Amino acid sequence: MQDLILADLNLVTLLPVCALIVGALLILCIDIFNNDISKRFYTIISVLFILLSLGFLIGLEPNQKGFFDVMLVDGIGVLSQIIILVASILFIALALNSQEFNEHRFAEFFALFLFMIAGFVFMVSSENLILIFLGLETGSLALYTIIAMHSRQKAIEAAIKYFCMGALAAGFFAFGAMILYALTGSVDISVIHERLIEKNFEPMYAVLGGIAFILGTLAFKLSLIPFHTWAPDVYEGSSAPLAGYMSVVPKIATFVVVLRFFEVLISSGLTWLHDMLYLLVIVTITLANLMALAQTDVKRMLGFSSISHAGFVLAAVLIASIGEDVVSYQAKTAIFFYWVFFMFTNLGAFSMLWIARNKENLWDERFQHPFVKFSGMVKVAPFAAVIMALFMLSLAGIPPFSVFWGKIYIMSLAINAEYVGLAIIMAINNAIAAYYYLKLIIYMFLKEPIEKDGSIYIINSSGPLVFIVGIAAIFTIFAFVLIEPLLRLIQYYL
Repeated sequence: MQDLILADLNLVTLLPVCALIVGALLILCIDIFNNDISKRFYTIISVLFILLSLGFLIGLEPNQKGFFDVMLVDGIGVLSQIIILVASILFIALALNSQEFNEHRFAEFFALFLFMIAGFVFMVSSENLILIFLGLETGSLALYTIIAMHSRQKAIEAAIKYFCMGALAAGFFAFGAMILYALTGSVDISVIHERLIEKNFEPMYAVLGGIAFILGTLAFKLSLIPFHTWAPDVYEGSSAPLAGYMSVVPKIATFVVVLRFFEVLISSGLTWLHDMLYLLVIVTITLANLMALAQTDVKRMLGFSSISHAGFVLAAVLIASIGEDVVSYQAKTAIFFYWVFFMFTNLGAFSMLWIARNKENLWDERFQHPFVKFSGMVKVAPFAAVIMALFMLSLAGIPPFSVFWGKIYIMSLAINAEYVGLAIIMAINNAIAAYYYLKLIIYMFLKEPIEKDGSIYIINSSGPLVFIVGIAAIFTIFAFVLIEPLLRLIQYYL
């Protein structure tokens, strides 16, 4: 019997996750002994432990494994964790708002938030399907509860919808993993790939079934069409910042799993899988944009637009999987390059909706943020209107704002990789998307105001919220200055 040597476990690879879990448990313990502590204290504790996790992450040596080789520290995992942790700091800082919102009154909210981040960090730090599943469900279950803690009827309804659909997706993942384990005798992605190649992907019907179930789960988490039906309703029922957070963090974690799982399979000659992903990209980008055109509520429009943006990044995943080293490297760079710029702009746009949130539905029986609400906003709240317009122009891919550089990078990459048809489809869809983003700008700048009191558009403004929006605006406006440093950072890790 071989002795277990602690040093061989390389437990330092667990430090980023352990910091988050310890922070969550500490918050729960403090609340047990004293539940009268200001929730601002818990916000600061959460930020400190997220920063601690980020510090441990940056201090790790890249390209190593740990804890029985199930933890993986590679460039893709590190970059995605940086995005997750930075976005989490920007989101949780909103709890410092002077106005106490229902979810911020509970210590459990902050503990669940740290558990959720730990789950997503687990997802991107492993090639083991069991650990990916544990991370996926840990993050998802915490997220369902956080949505419901907003304590509005729509929020509870959104949490239930998300939970029911998520439970179905979890079943798909477990069933797909079971099939692949039966075929290969392993739950490690790299080993599964090797053994499927050795067997020449036979029996094909079983391989097709296992991969299809896994793909269905990941497509649900990315809200790819036709697995998107939960997304607009959940975004509508959630608080605006949480909707923005959901459009960024769970998706980058899922993109990493998609990249790890499908890159080798497609490059091994599974043309049907390549064609399936190609179809998903086209359908997601196109139908999401067409459905966004029909929306009368800004939050739902942003929900559909985030689906379209996920389609853009999935195109980069597809290109990364064609097997050529240089193209694959550039495509992986494009994934993170696009998502960093999208993160700041999208969080900024949703935060602006939070600033303008009213407890009463003053303009529509159902929606809090109909387009008509923002009519003539520039005349009564000019600064807020200009900032919101900047975010819309960026999301529309208008130069020189941030998301434009991400879109042009991916479309140029598609042309270089001889996906000219895909690049044309993306360009056409970008023109379609510009219509519904500019629609909000038209309401804000070219229509007569329906509200004479501009304070209604900044009713929830506070120091932390304005600071977060300011950071997002700076990254959006001055993105052209950040292109080279960001590319160097991404390429350093990749």
